Amino acid sequence: MVTKERVESVLDRVRPFLRADGGDIELINVEGNSAGVRLTGVCAACPSAQMTLHLGVEAALRDAMPEFGTLRLV
Repeated sequence: MVTKERVESVLDRVRPFLRADGGDIELINVEGNSAGVRLTGVCAACPSAQMTLHLGVEAALRDAMPEFGTLRLV
């Protein structure tokens, strides 16, 4: 089951990488098997943000929770 706590746990593991580049990620909501996040700092305006979000963060979420659905940028 996808829960806010489980998603936060995964985000805590990827945050150091985002923060190293001057950005961060904030969990906004969890609905069903999906989550909505907001990128902050330099990540918010980065042209590679979508790639980071889906290839990095979403992949980490799916590795930890195979039932994870989609990650939305809100």
